[in-house]
Amino acid sequence: MKLAEALNLRADIAKRIAQLGTRLQNNALVQEGEKPAEDPEELLKELNELIIQQEELIGRINLTNAKTVFDGKTLTELIAHKDTVRTKIDIMRTFLDAASRTYTRGLRSEIKILSTVNVAQLRKQVDALEKDFRETDVKIQALNWNTDLI
Repeated sequence: MKLAEALNLRADIAKRIAQLGTRLQNNALVQEGEKPAEDPEELLKELNELIIQQEELIGRINLTNAKTVFDGKTLTELIAHKDTVRTKIDIMRTFLDAASRTYTRGLRSEIKILSTVNVAQLRKQVDALEKDFRETDVKIQALNWNTDLI
């Protein structure tokens, strides 16, 4: 199984676990003399099996990520880099949107509002970060589809 397939399976298992949680809640209580729509014991059994599968799969994915090296960096390091670059991009974009707002003054005597930074220069830096993000994401996706799950 390729790493990308394992990641898709992990997402599917997580979705099924969440659905089982909802189904369990829906069948937690019934009116006296009634039966639940689904047997909670069977749902709990299915949940336990999925949790075991999820734990094993996550362990194998993490091990594969830690042992897969590309350009001197592990896949884990590439993922961490991508995540932190995305965080910085999001914060910088929000900041630059605020810094580039314009305010109109009705009178020359009103307080003038100015940006505290060079917005154009910082936007170029964010553009470079976005390029780095895209290139890192492409590397990760290629590795995911070409790496066998440990």
